[in-house]
Amino acid sequence: MTVTVDLSERVAVVTGGTRGVGAGIARAFLEAGARVVVCARRPPEKPDGGTDFRPVDLRDPEATSAAFRQVGEDYGRLDILVNNAGGSPHRLLGDADAVRHARVVELNLIAPLNASLAAYELMHRQADGGAVIMIGSVSGTRPSPGAAAYGAAKAGLDNLARTMAVEWAPARIRVNTVVLGMVRTELSHLHYGDDDGIAAIGRTVPLGRLAEPDEVGDACVFLASDRARYISGASLAVHGGGERPAYQGAKEP
Repeated sequence: MTVTVDLSERVAVVTGGTRGVGAGIARAFLEAGARVVVCARRPPEKPDGGTDFRPVDLRDPEATSAAFRQVGEDYGRLDILVNNAGGSPHRLLGDADAVRHARVVELNLIAPLNASLAAYELMHRQADGGAVIMIGSVSGTRPSPGAAAYGAAKAGLDNLARTMAVEWAPARIRVNTVVLGMVRTELSHLHYGDDDGIAAIGRTVPLGRLAEPDEVGDACVFLASDRARYISGASLAVHGGGERPAYQGAKEP
């Protein structure tokens, strides 16, 4: 039996959907038949056929609300929000002041909150509610040297999602988190080096490789679909098995 997910006529917004993981998520929703709006501060370098780009700084609550109201006016509804926009440069805590670290928290926690609240204004008026998906990170549950503010924000994002799931359940809005490990994107070389470096990093993952953006998209499509209609407040790990215990690499003297 072939199992397919049909999101025809559903309207999805993917934040940060112009490249990398976000672009993979947007493609997955397009393939499932959804109408896809991607938003970011800057337009994509190459148009991604089928998506509707909207410029918005998600850190600005008024601009975010206005952008989502326009989506509602243009499409008549909003069924799915994927809070993917985020990221952080490698920066040790002592190498920057609190203001710079706060900007990382703003992008990775406050911006998803802004977008979710704007989406709620549309979704809670719909008889069938909607689905909100947070893109989390394994950095939210482990020490992350060089990305402390990012990890703290992702930890907060997971708790925010679980609380939203409880508060918004009466409005039939499901909220879940996809917890990512390492993903191979067009920017992977900045973190891991050339192809040999990426392959070496991939070998540290139990499944032997980094995730592909489209695989993250598949997880999001599932959580947004009716096949996950009773799943809310959950955290779905998409990390290839996580990390091998450090002691397995230890050698006897």
